[in-house]
Amino acid sequence: MTKKVWFQVGIGILILLLIIKYTVEIHWIFNPLFIILQTIFVPLLIGGVLYYVTEPLQRLLEKHGMPRWGSIITIVLLLAGIFTGLALLIANPISNQINNLVKNAPYIGDKIMEATDIVMANKDSLPPQAQDMINSVVDSIQGIAVAGSQMIVSIISGAVSVVFTLILIPFFFIFMLKDHEKFAPQIYNIFTGDRRRWVKETLSDIDNVLRNYVQGQVMISAILAASIYVGYLLIKLDYSLLLAIFAFFMNMIPFIGPWISLAPAVVVALVQDPILVIWVCVITLVAQQVESNLITPNIMGEKLNVHPLTVISIVLAAGNIAGFIAIIIAIPTYAVIKAIVINIYEERKKIKEAATKSV
Repeated sequence: MTKKVWFQVGIGILILLLIIKYTVEIHWIFNPLFIILQTIFVPLLIGGVLYYVTEPLQRLLEKHGMPRWGSIITIVLLLAGIFTGLALLIANPISNQINNLVKNAPYIGDKIMEATDIVMANKDSLPPQAQDMINSVVDSIQGIAVAGSQMIVSIISGAVSVVFTLILIPFFFIFMLKDHEKFAPQIYNIFTGDRRRWVKETLSDIDNVLRNYVQGQVMISAILAASIYVGYLLIKLDYSLLLAIFAFFMNMIPFIGPWISLAPAVVVALVQDPILVIWVCVITLVAQQVESNLITPNIMGEKLNVHPLTVISIVLAAGNIAGFIAIIIAIPTYAVIKAIVINIYEERKKIKEAATKSV
């Protein structure tokens, strides 16, 4: 019985649960480690994204004879030039739009309050279901307002942490470009024989999964943001550049991100001209359909092989468990775990087949 797969899996799960239980009970021992991980997590994450985005360029430069240090300097200077150029290009429009947004914030707030007062004044004449929905929305708005004020305080208090994070990002990024080929060997060289081969293949699969996801998602987000920006310009929507930049970052979240980016655009359109709300929804819907049916299949393909329902479930669960950062890393984390499980299954299958042949 001890050789049965279900028995071994069950024992493994029990041991894992015991490890988690006792780790939680003595969590104070690991507090310094958690603090260190929290400090380096965001710089490591952003540095990793930059590495996977620029790694094809580094490979191309070195293929044509450029040394490692030369490719690193070229990429860093290129990124610095791109960010500087973008800053010079969009700094003035963004500054103007932010100033206009701040200046018009009282007017936008008054319009929202007027619409709210009209709805609340006529609430009693609406069906009970509509009344319940309105009460729910009002409670949500109050919760968002409280959370927003708390977020502002957190942002102000975390300014030093943000500066520290921005300083660490280039260090992680440069060291990844310099020594990325040394990371995996330091792990799989610990092992020998077939186990070493399996660890090497698993690490290679994890690297491929992360590379495909990051490069594909950044490209998709950029295409979607550019499409939305052009659409907003055509309908002459205010703050179109700010809304497009917000859409770029939100589109990093699969399936749900584009609809999150729709909310502020609808509010702006409602205040500017209610008829624009229809056009904003049409632009978002068209961009989302083009992304789902044309862009994503051609860029991402079937490399991750994750069902859309699984993606939505993981994103929602991650958001409820650990917030915004968890939403961003949920899908690649799932893909990595899936790659590991598949490699374990394939290795066990090979061992079983070898044992059967020997018998």
